[in-house]
Amino acid sequence: MAALEAAHGPGAVRDALRAATDALRRRLVAREPAPADLAGAIETDATARLAVAARGSLRRVLNATGVIVHTNLGRAPLSAAAIERIRDTAGGYTNLEYDVERGTRGSRTVHAEALLTALTGAEAAVVVNNNAAATLLMLAALARGREVVISRGELVEIGGGFRVPDVMAQSGAILREVGTTNRTRISDYAAAAGPKTALILRVHPSNFRVEGFTERPTLEMLVAAGRRLSIPVVEDLGSGNLDSPMADEPMVRASLAAGADLVCFSGDKLLGGPQAGILVGRAALVDTLRTHPLMRAFRVDKLTYAALEATLVEYLAGRAHQTVPVRRMLALDVDAIEARARALAEQLVESGWRVALVSGSSAVGGGSAPGVQLPTVLLALERDDLSAAALEARLRGLETPLIARILDDRVVLDLRTVPEDLDDQLAGVLRW
Repeated sequence: MAALEAAHGPGAVRDALRAATDALRRRLVAREPAPADLAGAIETDATARLAVAARGSLRRVLNATGVIVHTNLGRAPLSAAAIERIRDTAGGYTNLEYDVERGTRGSRTVHAEALLTALTGAEAAVVVNNNAAATLLMLAALARGREVVISRGELVEIGGGFRVPDVMAQSGAILREVGTTNRTRISDYAAAAGPKTALILRVHPSNFRVEGFTERPTLEMLVAAGRRLSIPVVEDLGSGNLDSPMADEPMVRASLAAGADLVCFSGDKLLGGPQAGILVGRAALVDTLRTHPLMRAFRVDKLTYAALEATLVEYLAGRAHQTVPVRRMLALDVDAIEARARALAEQLVESGWRVALVSGSSAVGGGSAPGVQLPTVLLALERDDLSAAALEARLRGLETPLIARILDDRVVLDLRTVPEDLDDQLAGVLRW
């Protein structure tokens, strides 16, 4: 108990002992078999309770689902460079809001701006805490009390039940829908524009696809219409694709080159950095965002800036495809995954598992590149007489939870989302 008090504090130990004693008392009242050593049982139970409390609710897990940007599992794992920058920044003071050269108060909104403008070609950039906040800030600062024209086919719902119309309503902007779900023409935008129009908003349908009898103006067409009508064109890209040519996933630089006045996107997802919302575009518009009252509520801290800047440096250096985990997973060759799967299968068979290698597909996830299937090789696992559901639950119950998926009534692991240097750890947690 003295050792536990030193580790957890006397108050926590007292509460754990009381809870353990109450639990034992209920067992005895229920006529359950009593342990031979009552005091030892209380001590063991209290120790376990303290360990769970000290661990907290946020835990490291092994992602073997094959979903690269897994929203439920924290989206993008950070690069070694980003982790090192966080470690260096977190341990001391920084110039977060201090101008070192002038010796005066500075603005935190300038951090990461030079890197973002270099990578995207934008005049200016600002960072907030997520892309929903970026959209809300953009609409509140530039269109409050005025109309925003948007296609009905782009009134999307993103994760967690958040819908674009609801975000627009909270901003104070007035939604002006044009076109239909599957077909919107450039003439629809022109007909809806008027003296009350503040913006033309284009939203990339990053988590769904409309196929068949469809029509959607290109960004270049929207920009040309916006120029004729003197209305800024803004685009919510969502996924934050900086340089990866993926099907139907536009790149930020391309949108700006097409003439978009302002573009917002995520700092995690395809970019592979920390959760953040990034806005890039014309300096006059970005400066309006910097000074808006909501900027205070949406601003990010020094750790987010540290991780984002370190991630962006990897892109500028041309090595992001090797050093940023999301980019590396996207580029993994199926043959390399199969070789790792075979090596792991041999170890698991020795531990009593029944293992089969089957062809399958990984997903990008995170509301990015819907329908894009990345070929992979899956490890199908069976053990004892456990059903697939029971085995999957048991894997989640490990000290380091292993998150798998069930396919054709078998538990399967996809090593695309397991870093190669964790293969031995994965084999270890499965050695029952």
